[in-house]
Amino acid sequence: MSLKAQITEDMKTAMRAKDSARLSTIRLLQAAMKQKEVDERIELDDAAIVAIIDKLIKQRKDSISAFESAGRQDLAAIEQAEMAVLQVYLPQRMSAEEVTAAVATIVAELGASGPGDMGKVMGAVKAQLAGKADMGQASAAVKAALNP
Repeated sequence: MSLKAQITEDMKTAMRAKDSARLSTIRLLQAAMKQKEVDERIELDDAAIVAIIDKLIKQRKDSISAFESAGRQDLAAIEQAEMAVLQVYLPQRMSAEEVTAAVATIVAELGASGPGDMGKVMGAVKAQLAGKADMGQASAAVKAALNP
């Protein structure tokens, strides 16, 4: 079953269970997917859907930090609940050690050395690890690998 079909089925299940919090988050995800399809006139595959989910999760993380710094724990809790619903649709993430090892391999393949090669390495890292690893974690691993 494709990720898109799974999301649709989960929406129907949430409707039947009258789980309004889960339902609203899934509808938000579907709206973002539909917007991407309409804007680019494409049919989304699983990789594109994972990229959208990553973007939505990053937005939730930013909102959580803003709400917590403003002392609004009630709003932060809502964002955390939405983030938990979205994370269900992500594939299993690589561990920090796996990310570091993959980055080291990419740096060696490209023959990169020094901070000047950061862009070249990050391009390759994004191509190979998109959807599999947290890009913030990957970026930190690249910086560590290029700055001995």
